[in-house]
Amino acid sequence: MYFCIVLTIKLKIMAKEFTDTNFKTDVLDSDKLSVIDFWAEWCGPCRAIGRVIEELAKEYDGKVNVGKVNVDINPEVSTTYGITSIPAILFVKGGKVVDKLVGAQPKANFVKKIEQHM
Repeated sequence: MYFCIVLTIKLKIMAKEFTDTNFKTDVLDSDKLSVIDFWAEWCGPCRAIGRVIEELAKEYDGKVNVGKVNVDINPEVSTTYGITSIPAILFVKGGKVVDKLVGAQPKANFVKKIEQHM
């Protein structure tokens, strides 16, 4: 008698963590569009769009870099890009900011910007 065991492994794709240290390599030097969510743990609207950012990371895996920058831990990148209100989402391609959204937004707004700049 033979038994066959099938294991299903789900890979959890998550938004990347961009930092002062890896921002140049992972975002500016990338040939892909990057979507960067500038956020903080104490920010309610940031937490509200966190799920959307994670969904986008999964849906655009391999096509778009989707990640987050915690402004409290990464002041250099936040200051460089003049982030004064969060959540702030930058769309970066070819090392340059090509678009920006500020405040909690519906997912459709993110998708529209991604599709526009891919």
